[in-house]
Amino acid sequence: MNFQRGQEKEPLEINLVPLIDVMMVILIFLMITTTYNKYTELAINLPSADAEKQPDRSNEIAVLVNAQGQYVVNGKPVVFRSPTQLADELRRAAGAAKEPVVVISADGTATHQSVMRVMEAARVAGIAQVNFTAQASR
Repeated sequence: MNFQRGQEKEPLEINLVPLIDVMMVILIFLMITTTYNKYTELAINLPSADAEKQPDRSNEIAVLVNAQGQYVVNGKPVVFRSPTQLADELRRAAGAAKEPVVVISADGTATHQSVMRVMEAARVAGIAQVNFTAQASR
């Protein structure tokens, strides 16, 4: 028996307010409980241009990068073929040094990639300390 003959039925609707409330609580919970960690592989010491010249140490490997992207390791020109080949040159230059330090001196117009190649080669060679040099502007 249908006693409501002739009356239209209300359309069904979904109430989204509780769904939005639950999603906000989950989002806030995830934001609070998430931890953010930074992992670094190389210790990089940034230079200051007003520092006095440091005395030469026996465990330093001087790498010069010129504007054309050519490399000089401890006064010896090196042709770049791959990061592993440059890493071998760094190991050879380090010799029996206990904790070698790579000191990068790059020309101001040298490409970023040429400096990154030296840093990658230091990582491949297992050298953790990389320093940069700067000259005071006159």
